[in-house]
Amino acid sequence: MEIESKQQILERRKEIEQEVIKMLKETESDFSLEHVIDVIYNEEDSGDYQHVVAMFDRGGDVSELSNILELVSDAWNYFPHKSINGLSPMEKLLKYQNKQGKK
Repeated sequence: MEIESKQQILERRKEIEQEVIKMLKETESDFSLEHVIDVIYNEEDSGDYQHVVAMFDRGGDVSELSNILELVSDAWNYFPHKSINGLSPMEKLLKYQNKQGKK
């Protein structure tokens, strides 16, 4: 997927934030958007990704789990990570694309 601008990333991040809030309510999770953002920002290993999935998982059917995995994947890719200097993976990709375009 080609990302065209930082603004596009920020707009998508806002959409994902709303989707996360909605899913947390639907799954009656004890966690908040801030919890999700914090775990993603401070991630250190693959167990942290599973921790975010567990915030939504209430043992529903395959369809529900599929929706949760899709949302967590989007959040993981669009929310900032401390390990990449506070950028999201999509922002990092945009920087890479821009750098490649200048060659």
